[in-house]
Amino acid sequence: MNELFEIAFKGNRKAIYVNSLSLPLKIGDYVIVSTERGEHIGEVQQKADPGRAEEQNKSLPQILRRATPEEVQRLGGLHKKEEEAYNLCLQKIAERDLPMKLVDVEYQFDGNKITFFFTAEKRVDFRELVKDLAAQYKTRIELRQIGVRDEARRIGGFGICGRKLCCTTFISDFEPITTQLAKDQHLSLSPTKISGACGRLMCCLLFEEQFYKEALKKFPKPGSKINTEKGPGIVDRIDIFGEQVCVVYEDGLEETVHLSEITKKQKTRRSLLPKRET
Repeated sequence: MNELFEIAFKGNRKAIYVNSLSLPLKIGDYVIVSTERGEHIGEVQQKADPGRAEEQNKSLPQILRRATPEEVQRLGGLHKKEEEAYNLCLQKIAERDLPMKLVDVEYQFDGNKITFFFTAEKRVDFRELVKDLAAQYKTRIELRQIGVRDEARRIGGFGICGRKLCCTTFISDFEPITTQLAKDQHLSLSPTKISGACGRLMCCLLFEEQFYKEALKKFPKPGSKINTEKGPGIVDRIDIFGEQVCVVYEDGLEETVHLSEITKKQKTRRSLLPKRET
């Protein structure tokens, strides 16, 4: 079976390609790949799981060859052209007073297409803008409206955890995220606490959900009654990572109890219960 490789392009875009020619590739190599309208250049990120091709349920595009040193050098020149195209497009958007925010520009490697990525609150009539850009560059122009999460992926950055944004590293598809996930994980519902760089709910709320579900099975539920050395109390809140439970007693006093003490107490109570006759 042919090897599959994940190839990365500008804007943290990644796609799976087939190495049907059995080229000797390693991570970090630049390759020329086929697209719908010509050739493009990308960097080998890693080998891909063959199962991902089956999930996409379609034939995958091909890796045509390894890029030459001259082609890699040419890629740097394209980035300079993209900056110039970005500034020109900004100027045209301002001249036509269009309600859109330009995010990024990407040249196809063979020059057959230039893509301008933008965000907007509503649909934008950019037909005249396309004519302006086509007259300037004499090639196919595509204006693509993206969401704010896609914008964050293309620009990149760091989350409040100090790591690179998840959408730029390993998340391939965006899934719906709700505040219920934050509630399930006993997090603050303050937007500043649970929102990512894009202004939407953090993606990690979704892929960490299963961990929290498993961890919470060890704890008594908030609002439930438990017994400690000081007597009966009600669980006010829990600390998953510290494995502690805050208990409020009838007299209003609070105490932080380690999970192991609660578990030990429950085991002791069960051992004191009379055994059922069989």
